[in-house]
Amino acid sequence: MRSVGEHLNLCLLAADPLPGLAVPLEDAVDCVLARDIVSDSFLPDTNRAGIDGYAIASATVGAPPYTLPVTAEILAGDTTWTQLVSATAIRIASGAPIPPGADTLVPLEASDMGLSEVEIRQSYPQGSFVIPQGIDVSPDAVLLDAGQRLDAKKIALLAALGLSHVWVHPRVRVVVIAVGDELVEPGVSREPGQINDANGHSLAAACQECDAKTFRVLVGDDRGKLRETIEDQLVRADVILTTGGLSYGTADTVKDVLTSLGEMRFDNVAIAPGRQLGVGKIGEVPVYCLPGNPVAAQVAFETFIRPVLRKMAGRSVLYRTSVPATMTQGWTSPAGRREFVPIALTGNPGHYRGEVLGRHPQARLAALARSNAFAVVPEDVTQVEPETMLHCMVLQ
Repeated sequence: MRSVGEHLNLCLLAADPLPGLAVPLEDAVDCVLARDIVSDSFLPDTNRAGIDGYAIASATVGAPPYTLPVTAEILAGDTTWTQLVSATAIRIASGAPIPPGADTLVPLEASDMGLSEVEIRQSYPQGSFVIPQGIDVSPDAVLLDAGQRLDAKKIALLAALGLSHVWVHPRVRVVVIAVGDELVEPGVSREPGQINDANGHSLAAACQECDAKTFRVLVGDDRGKLRETIEDQLVRADVILTTGGLSYGTADTVKDVLTSLGEMRFDNVAIAPGRQLGVGKIGEVPVYCLPGNPVAAQVAFETFIRPVLRKMAGRSVLYRTSVPATMTQGWTSPAGRREFVPIALTGNPGHYRGEVLGRHPQARLAALARSNAFAVVPEDVTQVEPETMLHCMVLQ
């Protein structure tokens, strides 16, 4: 039987960060930079006004109050402007380029706001309210390092630099295939023995929470149909994720089909809930096989698949945060298996407490929906006593 750590290592080895791709800025949000961002220009590109006011040459004026003729007006969107003549003023809008010859701005409120001439009522040091060229960014400066996630603040910088595209590790495309003749789409009339497909929806949602792009497919146990479905999905998949069809019954066809398509291995893993898991590749596409039990599928996703997707997306932090917490009650844990138990985690750092949710290890889907963490029981612990401290994987 494989340990949890051994299986996680196999899962990570099967996947590499996606190659860099130049994408439009609107598609780059939350993606990870694949290349450094190096400036090739100044920001701002010229001296600009930091206020609405009047541009003057400080050396050509006396002590206030004084009056100057206003020779022009420059707005933020103007592309041409006149040179400032000695002992005159140019009315200027915030953000507009400073005209040649000017070195200081006087705020509107320090004047009578005249249009043809202006009375200046207060003195200001040379350079006041001028935003110098390149004060924010100069050429050849490394502004963002590869590996950083692009958020709104970084997108603002890229757009200000005039970049319409940026090199990133693109969103991982995940095809989630739920396998089983018993599965139907939620909302569809069910026959006796059929169940709603919870896993296809929940795993697709979990992938989307990792910023992946998902495609969801529901297919029965027929070997030919399953093989055809997988082959069809390879063209749009960076990863294929299956759920169900891993037991030893005659209708459990996932292992047979995938083994015939690529290099796959299936192992019993020392994890609870769940047991048998698959990992491998079809061509260059990593394939991961998860159990059909909804809680076991979510535990397997958080433990093995989420780190894989973050690695493929170029993220530097692969794993959920883990915190120690004291359990409010005890329970019996399976021997030789690492158990993941849905809990409600409350308290503060150093004083966290965990309340077990759900009353049956194989029927905790409602408990999972209310949980915000998994309490992790080591393989060598079979009895968790009340007030036992366990490491907990934080899910929110």
